[in-house]
This record gives sequence, structure tokens and C-alpha cells, in this order.
Amino acid sequence: KKKKPKLLNKFDKTIKAELDAAEKLRKKGKVEEALRAFEALVNQYPQSPRARYGKAQSEDDLAEKMRSNEMLQQAINTYDEVASLPNVPSDLMKLSLKREADRQQFLGRMRGSLVTLQKLVHLFPSDTSFKNDLGVGYLLIGDNSNAKKVYEEVLSLAPNDGFAKVHYGFILKAENKIAESIPYLKEGLESGDPGTNDGRFYFHLGDALQRIGDKEAYKWYELGYQRGHFASVWQRSLYNVKGLKAQPWWTARETGYTELVKSLEKNWKLIRDEGLAVMDKKRSLFLPEDENLREKGDWSQFTLWQQGRRNENACKGAPKTCALLERFPEATGCRRGQIKYSVMHPGTHVWPHTGPTNCRLRMHLGLVIPKEGCRIRCAQENRTWEEGKVLIFDDSFEHEVWQDAENYRLIFIVDVWHPELTAQQRRTLPAI
Repeated sequence: KKKKPKLLNKFDKTIKAELDAAEKLRKKGKVEEALRAFEALVNQYPQSPRARYGKAQSEDDLAEKMRSNEMLQQAINTYDEVASLPNVPSDLMKLSLKREADRQQFLGRMRGSLVTLQKLVHLFPSDTSFKNDLGVGYLLIGDNSNAKKVYEEVLSLAPNDGFAKVHYGFILKAENKIAESIPYLKEGLESGDPGTNDGRFYFHLGDALQRIGDKEAYKWYELGYQRGHFASVWQRSLYNVKGLKAQPWWTARETGYTELVKSLEKNWKLIRDEGLAVMDKKRSLFLPEDENLREKGDWSQFTLWQQGRRNENACKGAPKTCALLERFPEATGCRRGQIKYSVMHPGTHVWPHTGPTNCRLRMHLGLVIPKEGCRIRCAQENRTWEEGKVLIFDDSFEHEVWQDAENYRLIFIVDVWHPELTAQQRRTLPAI
């Protein structure tokens, strides 16, 4: 049974009745009254940690009620004041600083949160949960190397800490230490510790196993699906809208975007010629794929739209193609996708992977397609490209590409909103 935290010091025990009365108001949802009561106590007893903590909690509650970032900042300041008072009970100190760090993260004040978490670790060096939180703080600002050091420290103190294991495995995988990451991710998930049951860890463990050719990957995908992280074993995107029609391959008619498909197929040579001109003129305009999706080979892209934003500079290289696409907001306005040329050279293999979201469909227009040796698998079905023809698939399903031809393959990729998304969703879904 969890021990009740000790929140009162010697002095606060003498004013327990007044503190309880103010807290009762807060628990009943009378936030403004509670805040006034705690403010009066703080004015009367400025050295009372519990009164100040109650004030911080009331400001926190009021910030939520008013949806006010300004009030939330006030709560953060008050939580910080609690920690600077003398004779603060350690349980109250922990609660106050932990909540301060959490609210700072909520406001996007990641570096401020990091300072608060460092303070917690300094005050309570033997509490590994604070070190675990500090590791997450470093990850949130993209400082993987400091996060790694923190988790190494945790694992030296608590070798079976599942939370530290999954995060350490996650960092190793990000460093492309695929085989090394597997035991940490696996043992961390098997521990069942709080904070380990997260779709990202199932995603990365399965991906790491696939990359070393271990079929056990699908056992973890199945488990991730059963635990509600994935829509299915094959459809493993993590940024989803529930209830959208889900199938690996689509026809133009099923999408409802027949005008766009007709326009792409009718103008495929124009699109191809502008792509070839860019390739010939400055190969550097095509940038190598940088998401670590290739096992081997040479795969580059030239992007015209990214997250619903037109790249003016790129469109100078393909002006007619860009003008053509402007008529189709389902593509140019798709903030969860891209519009780009993709060139893949012989000897390339793209690992099985899934896109980040089920909110888009992906169109591939064949531009320069070798007679044989190029294929794409989506879920359990392989297909090939044809020059002047559009293939449509849902890239939130697992897909894989092989390029074993004699010559390069050039396609044009157009992402579109999933046809079942409402106009409101298309306007408000955050970009990916």
C-alpha cells in the first residue's frame, strides 16, 4: 500500500484546521474561493510551505478553468517559491517541484523544466524516478547524449528499471545501434513498469527486430495492437484519427480524387521532363533520404511541398508541375504530407516501415520505370510502377521497396488528405 505523503512541517500542524478548510474548498471545485483562502494564509503565515503549495494548486486549477497561460505561469512561480522556503517536508518538496516541471513542459518551457528536474535530482539523488524524468527532459530538447548518460546512471543503480531500459533502448536505436537496442527495449516492455506501455517502444522494438531479420517483430506488433497502440499489426502509424477507412491499396474512384489522378496521368510527361531537367542540371537539388529507412543504396528526393507549404525555390525548377498542382488543395493543403520527386538507383532496398499518420494517402506517378527489378510491397501485396500511371496506397500500413533494376527509377509522390477527413479536421489537424 502506498504511504500517504507527509506534507506538513511542525508549524503547519498548528494551523492544520485552516489549511484543511481551504483545501476542502479546492476539492469541491470552488477554485476562486480556495485561492482567496490560501492567499490569506500565505499573507498571514509567509513561512508556511503547505499554504503556499495550496495557493500554487489553486492557481493551477484556475489556469485550467480559465485556459490561461498567464495564470499557469503564476502557479509555476508559486510552486518554485514553495521549494525555496525553509523546513519544507521532503514529500511536499517532491510534489511541488515535480508539478512545476510538468507545468513548464506543458507550456513548452523545456529548458526551464530541465532546470527544475536537475534541482530534484540534486535534492533526492537516490530517487531514480527523478533521474528518469530528467532523462525525458533531455530527450524533449533533443539532447540524446545527456539523456543517455542519465539512463546509464539509473541502470547502474537499478539494473531492472524498465522505464530506464526502454528509454535507453530507444536512444541506442536512434544511434543506429540496432542489435544493441533490442534487449533493452524488450526487457523494458516485459517489465510492465509504469511509463513503458507506449506505442513508440513497440514500434521501435519491432522495427529493430525486422532489421536484423527476426520474425519475432510481428509478435511485438501484435502485442502493440492488442494494447491499443496500433490500428492493426500492419497499420502502425502513431498519429491517427480514429474510424477512418483503412486498407493498404486504393483505387482513384475510392479516394474520390479522380480529377487529380487524371491530371497527373494526362500530364505525366511534362512532370517527368521537369524532374529530369532538375536532375541533370544540379543533382544537389535532390537530397538523400535522411530518415534512416534504407538498408543500402541511393535514394534521393526533390520536394515541392512540405506540410502544406509550397517551396518557392524548388517550384522555380518545376514551374509547370507546381502550377498544375495548385488546382488541387487536397494535395497542396495536406499538412501531414509532401509532394516530391523521388529517384532511386539500382541496388537500393528500403526497410519495411510505416508512415506516421493514417490521415493521408500516397499517390505514386511512374515517370521513368525500368522494365523489371523495381517493386513495392504494402502490407502483404507487391505491386510495380508503370510510366504514366498512378499507384495509390496508405503508407500508414507497412511497406517496403526493392530497386534491383539496371537503371534508375523516377516517380512523383503526391500525398493527399484521407478522403473521410472533414473540412474542419483538414483545417485544424497539426502538421507532421
